[in-house]
Amino acid sequence: MTVNTDHFDVIVIGAGPAGALASIRLAQEGLKVCILEKSTFPRFVIGESLLPQSMVFMEKAGLLPRLEAAGFQYKDGANFSDDRRFSSIKFSDKFSEGPASTYQVEREKFDALLADAAVDAGADLRFQQDVRSVEFDQAGAVIAGEGPDSAFRHTARFLVDASGYGRVLPRLLKLDAPSDFPVRHALFTHVEEQLSDRPFDRNKILITVHPTCRDIWFWLIPFANGKSSVGAVVPPEELQKYPGSASDKLWAIINETTELQDLLQGAKELRPVGEISGYSSKVSRLAGPQFALLGNAGEFLDPVFSSGVTVAFKSADLLIDPLMRQLNGETVDWEADFAQPLQLGVDCFRVFVEAWYRGDLQDIIFNPPSDENPIKQMIVSILAGYAWDERNPFVTQGRRYLDMVAQQCA
Repeated sequence: MTVNTDHFDVIVIGAGPAGALASIRLAQEGLKVCILEKSTFPRFVIGESLLPQSMVFMEKAGLLPRLEAAGFQYKDGANFSDDRRFSSIKFSDKFSEGPASTYQVEREKFDALLADAAVDAGADLRFQQDVRSVEFDQAGAVIAGEGPDSAFRHTARFLVDASGYGRVLPRLLKLDAPSDFPVRHALFTHVEEQLSDRPFDRNKILITVHPTCRDIWFWLIPFANGKSSVGAVVPPEELQKYPGSASDKLWAIINETTELQDLLQGAKELRPVGEISGYSSKVSRLAGPQFALLGNAGEFLDPVFSSGVTVAFKSADLLIDPLMRQLNGETVDWEADFAQPLQLGVDCFRVFVEAWYRGDLQDIIFNPPSDENPIKQMIVSILAGYAWDERNPFVTQGRRYLDMVAQQCA
């Protein structure tokens, strides 16, 4: 087999949201960028409910016209239910400055939109590229692997891992660290539904808590075409109680909720129910002199607050300045200039996820402070993705503030 060899300023592993956005921004800076994507597009991915903070990063990359023209479902908040209680938040009630609305997207279309934009910006996008090894030296990185027609052995001044759950560099460089989150199991599918005939706000994601086991929760994410994404997150020990196929289990658990069962009555699966387990991940470090980990390749917490794409975009945004300075000959402290700023928001989301599964945040959401209370506005900001706004005490002192508010709301 022939070996294809090319040299680039930056090689990005993965063409998902983090990799595509980073590639767009770097290509706009005039760099020679190559994206190595293992799969082909379109592809099915979950993580379909964006947060308003994401719009800031898309605007920086000049992507808003493409996004607005794509016809995705508008999103302005989130609804929560547990069959006994209902609560609704509007992102416009947030504390932080910035956009107050976003979209719910089918990721096949959304990821293709971003990848096309990366190519239009000048990035060299190559599909079916399986990275097998990485070596570093003073000049940068040597990346070797297999493509559909030939092996490759490329060089780059810097390597970006945006491979998501593929986690290429954590695996090859042994960067994986034990996650301190309990193992949870997700079941998910797309359905054709009749929500237009029912009292349902398509402009909001619906998060439903199981009426008797609040460690189980469901998402219902409407798209713009009469389809929705439906999923459940279940502790493995609870899932063992349900017999049958993945589809049997998902619908059995859904049918234990009154409201969600009613909303999805007559819904038809459009794809086989997928499963993923033990998805939380962590690494010993997020960057080094010749590499950086973006999005899920670094750390993934939990899907409950739809933070995945926002963290992916934020990591891509934080990459640009230190990388451009380094490529221009400056010395960069990757821990101080990239990892620590990124970790600030990840840790904020972590506190909120932990509070959700403890039940504290559920108590706050179902018995919230008044709309005029700045405490509620600060919490809404985090749920809208503004987890890096250090003016918000829930970003810098989240656990203490959440404990205090939960005691008042319980």
